[in-house]
Amino acid sequence: MNADVLDTLIEKTIIPSFSSIGPRLRRRLYHWQDLASYSLEGRVIVLTGGTSGIGQAAADLYAALGATLVLVARDPGKTQQSIARLKAASGNDRLHCVLGDLGKRQEVERIACELAEQFPVIDVLVHNAGALYNERRRAPDGTDLSVELMVATPFLLTGRLLSQLGYRRPHPISPGAQRSSGSASTSEFLPTENDSAARQRPPGRVLTMSSGGMYTQSLSVENLEMPDEDYHGAQQYARAKRAQVVLNELWADRIPASQIVFHALHPGWVATPGIADALPGFSKALGPLGLLRTARDGADTLVWLSADNQAASSSGDFWHDRARRPIDISSRTRSADTPARRQALWEWCEQHTGWNFQDEIPDHVQ
Repeated sequence: MNADVLDTLIEKTIIPSFSSIGPRLRRRLYHWQDLASYSLEGRVIVLTGGTSGIGQAAADLYAALGATLVLVARDPGKTQQSIARLKAASGNDRLHCVLGDLGKRQEVERIACELAEQFPVIDVLVHNAGALYNERRRAPDGTDLSVELMVATPFLLTGRLLSQLGYRRPHPISPGAQRSSGSASTSEFLPTENDSAARQRPPGRVLTMSSGGMYTQSLSVENLEMPDEDYHGAQQYARAKRAQVVLNELWADRIPASQIVFHALHPGWVATPGIADALPGFSKALGPLGLLRTARDGADTLVWLSADNQAASSSGDFWHDRARRPIDISSRTRSADTPARRQALWEWCEQHTGWNFQDEIPDHVQ
């Protein structure tokens, strides 16, 4: 049977795709390149949520591949322990951290400033931090904490680090300047002293770790935060994850892929401490059957997207097990994903964070 046909069958039946069966079969079907064969020497990778679970497994791999790795984390002791462990295991001393609470907007602003100052060039920004809360928790401003962590914070952090990732603001063409053809548009640039160097660097990468749970929830800004009386942790988590995937596409619509590429992915069903605590029944049912993936399996596609050239050839895609996947598997979620709702999500992010993309573009070229 053709590998693509078999892969499609696996994907449509869900359990083989999301479980530990998926990577075992697909690794053989497509002869996956071993991650150990890649090099990330000279690449700066910023990783949130890198001290436990999938993020910790990703950090192990990034360090082993020689990356300059920056962990963004909250707990100083735990973070320093992680860095010491990574150095001992990999021999890589290009390991750093920026400390702060990603659930607090002022902290996110400070984190972004520190990253920008310390690392003028960021090759890969990985949004991996997130949490599923069975009982509602709120950010200091009252926002549902899972929405703050997984929607607002990645949006703001990405926006503040666009220049470091490779985004070049459009420069207006002066009235007397010569044009090859056509009229001025926001895609036209005046040459600057930095343009030559900027064009030589490969596009930056922004990678967002989502969840297969997002397939169960439709896009909705009005119901992005569930009301207290109807709150259900897994559903709230999935709604935030749906928003992440849509935002991934919206970023790709706005930023040239020659400058920054955006990709989201889901890791399948992974055995992590967070999932065991949040969904104990799920873990107890699948764990004994050997159907939960290891954290290393969950991190595979994330690290692959960070290292492989294929990730730079497109933008705005959703991935699972090193392959592009649709963001909908039901007509219900597909029909709810309208241009109006997408625009409302983007506007909510801008209003909520105080960061506006149009501020990155001079008024006279809008």
